[in-house]
This record gives sequence, structure tokens and C-alpha cells, in this order.
Amino acid sequence: MKIRQLEIKNFRGISAGTVVFQQHTLLVGGNNIGKSTVCEALELVLGPERLYRRPVIDEHDFHHGEYMDASSSPLEIRIRAVLTDLSEEQKRRFFQHLRRWNDSDLSFIDEDSEGLQIADDVEATWALPVIFIGRYDPEEDDFIGDTFFDHPQEVRDELDEEERAKLGESRAQFTRVHKRYCGFVYLRALRTGSRALSMQRGSLLDTILRLGGEGSTEMWSEALESLKGLNPAIGEIEQLKSIRENIRTRLGKFVNLAPGEESASFFASDLTREHLREVVRLFVATQPSNHPVPFTKQGTGSINLLVFALLTIIADLKEEQSVIFVMEEPEIALPPHTQRRVTKFVVQQMGQSIVTSHSPYVIEEFDPENVVILSRDGDAFTGAPIDTKSVKPKTYRSQRRQFAESILSRAVFVLEGQTELVAVYAVSSALENFREGYSHIDLAGVSLFNAGNDREAPKFGPIFKALGKRVYGMRDKPNAPDPTDAGENMKSFDKFWESPELGIEQILITQLPTAVLRRFMDEVIQRDDYPATYPYVANQVADGELPALVAKVLKARKGDNFGFGYTGTLIEQCRSESELPAFIRDALLFIDMQLSDEPELDLDGEDTRSQAEDNDIEG
Repeated sequence: MKIRQLEIKNFRGISAGTVVFQQHTLLVGGNNIGKSTVCEALELVLGPERLYRRPVIDEHDFHHGEYMDASSSPLEIRIRAVLTDLSEEQKRRFFQHLRRWNDSDLSFIDEDSEGLQIADDVEATWALPVIFIGRYDPEEDDFIGDTFFDHPQEVRDELDEEERAKLGESRAQFTRVHKRYCGFVYLRALRTGSRALSMQRGSLLDTILRLGGEGSTEMWSEALESLKGLNPAIGEIEQLKSIRENIRTRLGKFVNLAPGEESASFFASDLTREHLREVVRLFVATQPSNHPVPFTKQGTGSINLLVFALLTIIADLKEEQSVIFVMEEPEIALPPHTQRRVTKFVVQQMGQSIVTSHSPYVIEEFDPENVVILSRDGDAFTGAPIDTKSVKPKTYRSQRRQFAESILSRAVFVLEGQTELVAVYAVSSALENFREGYSHIDLAGVSLFNAGNDREAPKFGPIFKALGKRVYGMRDKPNAPDPTDAGENMKSFDKFWESPELGIEQILITQLPTAVLRRFMDEVIQRDDYPATYPYVANQVADGELPALVAKVLKARKGDNFGFGYTGTLIEQCRSESELPAFIRDALLFIDMQLSDEPELDLDGEDTRSQAEDNDIEG
């Protein structure tokens, strides 16, 4: 079983929207776009334990916090999930609630007026639609919600009395037992791991205990009996025994106590299942101390890996059942190599994985067709896979790391090479110091993309437009004729700058003042990696000779990295905005102006309770 489509109405920051899922799905988008809201919506409709919290929903779960309309009638939150790829066992269990689904146009055949007649003419499959409906109940002064099997009203109306009686006059409830057949597991972004590793209902340990077979019910009873019958009992500790006797004597003067010493006792807990779930703790001993301590005393990275280890146990226990696994930001507190390992395991071992991430190391583990871009256009919210017709898988894989970073960005600036990246980054850093109100490209959410050469740069315009990004481009004057489609590709850019100069070095030496070039040479001549083939003695090199010498030095050290590159050092010698190279400076100011006019989304209702419910796991 897998989630194919999710429709959301009136939930948190989403007025109305639809998200389409793949076999494995990476949800990407800017901050506050709605990634956590989508995950929370999935939990409401599929999480086995989610509806047992009180309240199920609250005021902040409604879009703009509005749960009553102008006429004081309750407004509803509706979340519908379409489940496809059902196993034979799932088809047998849910057979009377299944509907014919056309996966090519993502719709139910019975929702088309002619659908039932054309069902045999299209490639249709069986799907299970379920819906969560939540609202405010004025009579109870409380918020209520539940999940149901979803059947269109027009189909219900066409059934005869016997069929309607089988289906029920009202919606049939999609119960916790039903949800467990879906194999849904939700791992929130890990902050403390306090709930994930506890014994509370729905935690990872509780899930493993439930999946491990029979005996969990007896386990709690036996544990409670063992606590009650500790030998020696807690109350027999000498100091507590003395206090107990004192309490029993004094209390007996005011309360008619039962006879015997046990009328006042000490026990290790409330001796209830629920309290035992709260107080039982997993202890872990790690090197070099080798002393067992509660798991909460471990480091954040260790806790995250412990959670991941438990997930692998769940995957093994559910090997005969396809797991729908939703995970937020697996990268928190984990080094890059561990991020890759965790992501690979989830994709390979879970029946369907749905992941949100801000890490390129996680993103690069997903193929382009599995990347779902979340976007907004006014009140409309959508989540659709990358169009692989526009983004060729071969191109994506060859630039996988750069694409991973660009997918997370607000805008992309395509440049022709590493030296250009260094120059643009350095000029942006200088502008941040020189101009009040200018936002550095990092803060503005602009990703710099290395196209490799001037001929390749134009082709990335249509690609990033297909990803829903603002895209800008810059290159030097080409050394050779462009491909035939270069001109058309350039039209896809929000702005494309082309220099009349042949090479970034020529741009710099012609647009930087002589004083900047002189300061640069005085600086780099002292470096160990200065190219000895270009000797420099300050009082022996005239101002007119400087540009040619600087160009040779830059070419000799072309492509050096950020912070150590000669190009970056040259830009650092500029002491005012007017000294910066105008070609790069003006382009960055244009980008800053455009992005300032279109601020990042600031949506209300995004994950309002996740901080209070850290690390909640549903299994």
C-alpha cells in the first residue's frame, strides 16, 4: 500500500491544496511552505494513535484560526488520502470500500459522469480513499474529529436499500485497527527523542512491543505485580519504614485506616499501565564511560541514531507488510555520511518513504522523479513531482549535489565556472558591508550553480524554471558559437547577463581601479603559492603594466576555492561599493531588488504543536 494523493482543506497554513506522492517521495520547498503541515495531515488521516489525543484538533489547526463562519456555523477541516497498490489481504479486508482509480489523470472513475461506462476502456486500479473530518462542536464546546472511508454522495444515493444498508447511512469509520493494516509510521523532526524512545502509546518502543507478537498485555500485568511484590518492598527501606510508621500513627488519629501495617505503604509507581508507560526508561551505556544512563542523557546525535536503530527493527518486524514511513529532517545532529546511510536505508527498506529535508546529502539520494516540489499560488497549494521531461535524469545525476542545493533555494544564479562563483560570492560579501539594506545571496536564499562553461550555462534556465525557481544567469562572451537552442533557453531566465569581455579575468582588470590592483599584488606576492613565473616588485611595475600582470596571476591560480582563491582576494581589496566590478555588482543589486519585492512566505498555522509534541511517533 502507498499514499498516492493527499487533498487538504482548511488545515493550518493551507486553505486548499493537493499533493501527489511517488513510491518514494522527497518533499521540498522553502521555510513555512507547508512541509510539516503535509506530514501532520498524513498523521491525522492515517496515524493509528493520533485521534486518541485530546483534543484531536484545536483552534490553531484551522486555516487562519477560523473554525466558525459568518453565520456561526462550524467550518470543517477535511483531509483525504487516496491509497493505492493494495496487497491482496488489504483488498479482501477493505473490499466494500474500494473504488476504481485512474492513475494517469489521478481521479476516481465514479466521479466522472461517464466513468462507470468507460471503466473498462482505461487502465484502472483499485484504490482506497479515506478522509479525516474535524470541526468545532458548539454543544460540547469542544473540537472533534475522526477518519472515515470516503464514498461520493452521488454513488451512495444510487445504491438500493440493501446495498445502502451494507454501507451504512452515515460514513463508515476508518478505525485504529484499520489504520494498522496501512503500516503507517511517522517520525517527527528529532529534537530530544523523549517521546520516540519512551514506552508511551505510539512510540517506537511501543510499536516494536506490539509488533513482536503476543504477550504484551500480560507483560504489563506481570510488571505491575512484580513492582507491587518487590522483596524487600520499597516501604521496607529503613528510612521510609520509619516515616511510614509515623504517618500511619498520626493519620490514624484523623482517618479510619484499615488494620495492619499495609494501611500506609510506598510503591515504585502508581501501579497502573499508563503510569508505568510514563516512568519506564531505556538505559544505554556507551564508550568510553561504559556506565548505563537514561537515554535522554546521551548526545543528540546518539539519540537520533538510537531512534534509527529502532526503526530498522520495525522494518524487520513488518517485512511482510509494506510500511508507509514519514520522516521529517533526518539530518538533524547527524554528519553527512550518516545522513546518507539513514536515507538509503529508509528508501530501500520501507514500502513507501515520505521525507522532508533541508540537507543536500539527503536530497541527492532521491532520483529526480521522486522529488515533489511544494508551491503556492495565492491560496492554492500544490505538490507535484519534478517534470522529468524538462529535467533530464542524466543531467540531474551528473550535477546531483548542485541540484540538491538548488532545490532548497529561493532562486538560482547560473554561472559558467568556479572562478565566477568565487567572484560573485566575494562581491556579494563586499556589498553586504558597503550597502545598508543589501541582503547577501546566502541570506536571500540564492544558490550559485556552476554550469561548467559558457556554452552550457543557457540550458539550465528552462530546467530551473521547471522546478519553479527564479533563475538568473551570467557568462563571459562565448569563445565559440552557441548551440542552436541557446537563444531560446536564455528567454527562460528572469535575467541573463553576458559580458563583452572574453574571460572573467578581463572583466575584473578592466572594471577595477588601479589602486585595487596594486593592493592585490602587494597582498599576494607575500603568499607561498604565488606563481614565481610572474615576479613583482612594487616600485618597478608601472600602473599601466598592472592589468596584464594581474590577469596572468589570476589565470595561473584560476579556480581556487572560496577563502583561499586569488579572485576572492582581489575583490577583498575593494574599499567602497564604487570600486567593485560594475558587471557583477549591478547584477547582484538587480537580483536583490527583485527578491526584496517578493518576500519569502510567512504563513500562519505551520506546525503549531510540533514543538510541544517533540518526537511523536505513530506506528
